Amino acid sequence: MALPLRSANGAEDDLVVRAAAPLEESADAASARSSEPGPGEVLEPGRSLVHADFRAPSIGAADRLVRLAYRLGVPGQTLSSPFRKPSRPRLLATVDSPLAGERAAGVALRAGHFLVHGVKAPIAQIDFAPAARLTPVFERVVHGFTWLRDLASCGPREQCTATAERVLAAWMSANPKPHKGPAWQVDNTGHRLLNWLVHAPLAMGGQDSKLRGKVLAAAAETARWLDRHVTRAPDRLGEVAGWTAITAAGLLLPDGRPRRLFGEAGLIRALGELVADDGGVLSRSPMAQMEAIALLVELRACYRAVEQDPPSALEGLLALLIPPLLALVHSDGALGSWQGSGAVSHERIAGLVEASGIRTRPLKDVRQWGYQRVAAGRSVLLFDAAPPPLSRHARHGCASTLAFELSSGAHRLIVNCGGAAFAGGQVPVRIEQGLRATAAHSTLVLDDANSTAVLINGKLGGGVGEVEVDRRTLKTNQGTATKIEASHDGYAARYGLLHRRILILRDNGTELRGEDLLIPAGKPGKRGKISFALRFHVGPGVDLRLTDDKRGASLGLPDGSLWQFRAGQGSDTDDLGGDVMVEESLWVDALGRPQPVQQLVIQGLTSRGGGSFAWLLKKMG
Repeated sequence: MALPLRSANGAEDDLVVRAAAPLEESADAASARSSEPGPGEVLEPGRSLVHADFRAPSIGAADRLVRLAYRLGVPGQTLSSPFRKPSRPRLLATVDSPLAGERAAGVALRAGHFLVHGVKAPIAQIDFAPAARLTPVFERVVHGFTWLRDLASCGPREQCTATAERVLAAWMSANPKPHKGPAWQVDNTGHRLLNWLVHAPLAMGGQDSKLRGKVLAAAAETARWLDRHVTRAPDRLGEVAGWTAITAAGLLLPDGRPRRLFGEAGLIRALGELVADDGGVLSRSPMAQMEAIALLVELRACYRAVEQDPPSALEGLLALLIPPLLALVHSDGALGSWQGSGAVSHERIAGLVEASGIRTRPLKDVRQWGYQRVAAGRSVLLFDAAPPPLSRHARHGCASTLAFELSSGAHRLIVNCGGAAFAGGQVPVRIEQGLRATAAHSTLVLDDANSTAVLINGKLGGGVGEVEVDRRTLKTNQGTATKIEASHDGYAARYGLLHRRILILRDNGTELRGEDLLIPAGKPGKRGKISFALRFHVGPGVDLRLTDDKRGASLGLPDGSLWQFRAGQGSDTDDLGGDVMVEESLWVDALGRPQPVQQLVIQGLTSRGGGSFAWLLKKMG
C-alpha cells in the first residue's frame, strides 16, 4: 500500500515506509520510540504529504459581507464609516516587537553603512531605485526595511532616529510611487510595510514632521497596492509576507476593520498552502521556517498593541512551526546547513523561539518535513530522508537527499557546505548553484551528477521523486542504537541504480556506522562501470589526518577529543573500493562567511550492477 506524493519534477509518485530485515528491538526502546514510525507502518491518509488545511476565522454574516465587499474593491472607509469624512493617515497604536535584530548591523548603519552577511556598503552609494541592480540579499534588506529591526537593537531610539530618517528619505525620494522591479515585489513590499508599522517610533519619531506625513501616506498607499497585488508573489512565503502586512495595516491604520477581515482570511489560506501538516514549510528550508515564524510573531505584537486577540488559527500555526525548526538544531544549539541555509547561531534561534512564546521539543513524528534527528549522548545526527521541495516551493533548493550532518558537543564533525541563501554577501553569487549541488553535501554522488537537477533562481528540476525510509531502535551487545535506512531513485532513470543509505548511531553517541548501497532499479543491472564519489565534508576547526594505509583518517576536535573514520568497516562486498583522500571544501558559518574546511572523499569506478560500501565514525578513548 502506498500514498501519493508529489515528486520533484511534478509527477505523482508513491512514498512507503517499509520494514527491512527482521531486527531485535528491546521493550524499553520500543516504548521510548512509541511516537516514531513503526516497522512497516504506512503513513495514514491524514498524514500524507499534502498541504495542511487551515480555515479562515469563523465570522458572522455581516462580517462576511464586509469582507466580500472589500475584496471586490469597496473602500474600507466607505464600509466602516460611510457618512464620515475620510480619516487622515495616522497610526492607532505603538507596537512593542519582541524580536531583536543584529546589533552589529545596527551599529554599522549608524556609522553610515549597510552590513549584510559580512559585506559593508556605504548608504550614500546605494541605489534605492525600484529597478536598481542589487544582490538578492541586499534587495531584501534595503527594500524590505529589515534593517529597521537591527537599528532598533543597537541603542536608545533617540540616538537612532536620525539614521532611520536619512535612509527613509533617500528611499522615498527614489520611490515616489509604486513601480516595477525588486522594490515592488510582493515579498519585499510586505516586509517593508510591516517594518514601517512595527518600528514606526523609530522610522517616524524624529524631528522631520514632513517626512513623517510622507511615510504615513506611503504606508496607506502601499497597503492599498498590496490589497490588489498580494497574490502575485513569487512564492507562498512571499504571499504570506504580503498578507501579514495587509492584516497589520488593518489593525493599525484608520478604518481598517474591513482590511483586517480580508487579510486574516487570505493569510490563513496562504499559510495553509505554505505549511505541511507537521508544521514544516514546503520549501523544507529552515531559513524560510524562521521567516514564517518571525512574520507571525510580529503580527501577534500588532494585535497586542490594539488590545485584540489574534485568530486561534494563527496561534495554532505558530505552535506548529516551532518543533520542525528545533529538529534541525545541532548539539551546539545552532542550525544545520539544509536547503540553502547556513549555520544560524544558537542566540538567534533561541531569541526567535523565546519571542514566539512557544515552549516545546523538537519534532519527532517526522512526515512532510523529512529530516530525521537522532540525539544520542552528546552527539546529534541530522539526516535528509525525503525528496527535495517542488520547484514552485523552493527558494534555494538543494539536491541533498540522503545527506547527513553529525555534531559532538559544541563541535561539528560532518557538515554540508550550506549558505546558498547568503549568496550576494561574502558568498559569491557565482558559486550559489555549486553550493546547492549534491557534491556540496555529505552523501554519495554518481558520475558527478546531481541526484535532482539544480536550476537557476533557486529552483529544482527532475530527479528524486520517491524516498523510502524506515527508522527503528536496535538492541545490540553494546547497548541500544537507532537505525535509519532510506533510499532514493534520483539516479534510477539515468543509471538504473537506487542509492540506499543505512545509518546506525549508538545511543551513547560515540559510534556511527554507515553503509551506502547501489541497487539495480527494476531490470537486472547493466554492464560496465560508472564513476562515484562518497563525500564527507568535515566541520570547521577539525584537525584531519589520513592514516598510513589510506583507508581512514583521524578527526581531532578543538575540545581535544579524537574521532576515527574507517572505510570498508563491516562490508561484505567492498565493491566501491578506493583510498580515502582529502580535498578542499568550504562551509558557510552563522554570519554568512565562507570558511575553508576539508572533506574526506572516496572515489573510483563501480559496477553498474550495483555495489555496497560500509564506513565507521567512532570516538576514541
